[in-house]
Amino acid sequence: MVSSRRRPVAALAAALLAAVTLPVLAPSAPTATAAPPGPKDVTATLFQWRFDDVARACTDVLGPKGYGYVEVSPATEHIQGPQWWTVYQPVSYKIAGRLGDRAAFANMVTTCRNAGVKVIADAVINHMAGISGGVGTGGTSFSKYNYPGHYQNQDFHGCRQPITDYGNRDNVQNCELVNLSDLDTGSEYVRSEIAEYLNDLKSLGVEGFRIDAAKHMSAGDLAAIKARQSNPGYWVQEVIYGAGEAVHPNEYLNNGDVDEFRYATGLKSVFNGGKLADLSQFGEAWGFVASTKGRSFVDNWDTERNGSTLNRTYGSTYTLANVFMLAWPYGSPNVYSGYVVGGHDDGPPLGGDVRECYQDGWTCVHAWRQVANMVGFRNAVAGTAVTNWWSNGNNAIAFGRGNKGYVAINREGSALSRTFQTSLPAGSYCDVQHADPGACSGHTYTVDSAGRFTATVGAGDAIALYATGSTTTTGADFAVNATTSWGQNVFVVGNQAALGNWSAAAAVPLSSSTYPVWRGGITLPAGTTFQYKYIRKDSGGAVTWESGANRTATVPASGRVTLNDTWRP
Repeated sequence: MVSSRRRPVAALAAALLAAVTLPVLAPSAPTATAAPPGPKDVTATLFQWRFDDVARACTDVLGPKGYGYVEVSPATEHIQGPQWWTVYQPVSYKIAGRLGDRAAFANMVTTCRNAGVKVIADAVINHMAGISGGVGTGGTSFSKYNYPGHYQNQDFHGCRQPITDYGNRDNVQNCELVNLSDLDTGSEYVRSEIAEYLNDLKSLGVEGFRIDAAKHMSAGDLAAIKARQSNPGYWVQEVIYGAGEAVHPNEYLNNGDVDEFRYATGLKSVFNGGKLADLSQFGEAWGFVASTKGRSFVDNWDTERNGSTLNRTYGSTYTLANVFMLAWPYGSPNVYSGYVVGGHDDGPPLGGDVRECYQDGWTCVHAWRQVANMVGFRNAVAGTAVTNWWSNGNNAIAFGRGNKGYVAINREGSALSRTFQTSLPAGSYCDVQHADPGACSGHTYTVDSAGRFTATVGAGDAIALYATGSTTTTGADFAVNATTSWGQNVFVVGNQAALGNWSAAAAVPLSSSTYPVWRGGITLPAGTTFQYKYIRKDSGGAVTWESGANRTATVPASGRVTLNDTWRP
């Protein structure tokens, strides 16, 4: 699950609320890894994706774009039902849920690791299923407080009532989160069962865990469970802050990192009604946990449903918040990638089968150019401080990351034109908000010997430069005059891998910064003759192909071919 309160039985599904917390002395616990280990600290949460589709995403997008981690939804056998929250009601610790079996999970972990992406497993260990009984997705028959092979009545807390008072620690940690069977994690037997489950996932190559509903277990209990793991790896715990509550995120920092919900709600307050100029000290100065212990995020599956954070329905504001998160040095960013939600209980399209991005409701935020290219930006500027902060006192900001990168974000209602002062070395830089590194014709900026460049940043848009954005490549630059309706975007697709091999899901997104002319570029070897066409995609994933025969072009022996086209209705 996630978020402090779970949505369980169908009758109680609407009960999801954002839980919260306040200070209390942290119990002693074993030393934990502070933030994900390794140079790449960005996670993509592919919420409710089938494991075989996650494997493909690791190879096609996450690895090439520089993501360090992918978080996958719970793998355990769970109750039947299409709702998203059924996977948060386990009935056994077998890998036998709707997202794939043990073989699919193991193959996914191996494939992702081979692509340079480590797997974080969402682990539900606070509770078991809350319904009266039935047969799980893997064939296990169960009843409440009786889960064969694992737990019986004595393994659950004696409070068999829902949590009602978040100001009462005992009520929060010993009663039932929306009627879910609350495990007695103080029991040595229960601890050993949970540790055995986590060790099993580790044996398949999992690098770490998101501990669901951690707030509803004492920090000491979690420390004891972690101590039973032979190699616990990275832990990030779901502990939602709430003013005046009995349980506080700081209690859990000795066990590992925590999801910093105040970061996400803070971003909403600033990006949706506040002033971006107020972000100059965003982080610990706002009361968040230490940067080395916080996982930052813009939204997740709970918050997009309860409205406490931004989500994709906020359009460019949501995109810019993700750009800021990936550019700003606080925490370890987590990019949330789910699906279009029409109602609170909506489960994944096609049971989690992602046939193509941007179709069937799959949003694929992790692959959006403005988001995905910022992962490379973050990796390139790692270890640098904020420099050259600038704001207009309202909703336009810009800042550098040492002498390695620079970003400008404009949430004003009109374009921003100015000369920006950076600490970048003199040279030509690719704007990775509008083109991929190495395919930047038409999207480059020259920084002079004083570290200055002049640019116009469109309304609701951004510019991001970093030192590895080379422009000395061969390939093709596209410009197509194409009018669109609200929610539509234009892509180019063709018969080369760089053009998606005619797959609409892998088509190259074009920038609307010079609308109605959409622009973008790709890298191809000199002399390559290729075919291509333009397509439109709407927010629901529907695809419209332009009419006529395939277009044809050839990359010159040196430099790039520039294509100026008009959409064929």
